[in-house]
Amino acid sequence: MSRPNFTVVTEFTFEGFSVFGWHHRLIFFVVFLVLYLLTLASNAVILTVIYISHQLHTPMYFFLGVLSMSETCYTVAIIPRMLSSLLMPQQTISVPGCATQLFFYLTFGVNNCFLLAAMGYDRYVAICSPLRYSVIMGKRACAHLASGSWTIGLSTAVIQVSSVFSLPFCDANIISHFFCDIRPLMKLACADTTIKEFITLLISLCVLVLPMVLIFISYVLIVTTILRMASAEGRKKAFATCASHLTVVIVHYGCTSFIYLKPKSQNSLQDRLISVTYTVITPLLNPVVYSLRNKEVKDALLRALGRKPLS
Repeated sequence: MSRPNFTVVTEFTFEGFSVFGWHHRLIFFVVFLVLYLLTLASNAVILTVIYISHQLHTPMYFFLGVLSMSETCYTVAIIPRMLSSLLMPQQTISVPGCATQLFFYLTFGVNNCFLLAAMGYDRYVAICSPLRYSVIMGKRACAHLASGSWTIGLSTAVIQVSSVFSLPFCDANIISHFFCDIRPLMKLACADTTIKEFITLLISLCVLVLPMVLIFISYVLIVTTILRMASAEGRKKAFATCASHLTVVIVHYGCTSFIYLKPKSQNSLQDRLISVTYTVITPLLNPVVYSLRNKEVKDALLRALGRKPLS
């Protein structure tokens, strides 16, 4: 039996938002560019303020700093090429370039998931065991939690990128997305991907559901402890401390879980629009909601500018 003719793919083309007209893409470009610049600026401000303010040299702000660095790298891996494709649709990317983008996207994305879980654990210890907080959340414990998050992110990226790019790609090379992601790439493979899709689902369950379960358990214990507090002011302060983290967690895990834990979708445009939420909006939401609305960060920023802290 003769082997069918095919062309080995050496580069991919992003479909991106080419289905939209020029005026719509221009509006998207301006909006996404503004959000991207705000994300970079706000994360830079947070890192600077945490570094120069000794009052913020605590576990909570250590994790915020690490998350800000990770979010910055995460957006740099995705958004510049997306912005370019809005102005010049049907942009191409080499196979090694695509593998590199997927590697960094998974590394920082998975790292963010486990950093949010570490931050939930930090809030649990602070509220449920305040007297032992400085002992439990020492420098070594914080370093272990942060390095563990990075290790899981790197390991996941290596496994997934190796799995995806061991597949043969022939003829079809249009990626129905604005960046290199696992499912759109597997759709282009000219081989059976059932086993690899099952492995991807298992990994997605581990890196999404496991942190969510840990955060859920932390907050059940936190709420139980808060409700036992005699002081109404203490309860209000404790809830305020957790509200920002919980907001970010809900948005982050809600969007990513919808994309990676749902069955195969034929509506790739809908998936792309949802992906905008966790690649463009969520990275900005983290510093704005979790830090820049925080009184301690505001006071530290005012002190850095030589102004009087808020009363």
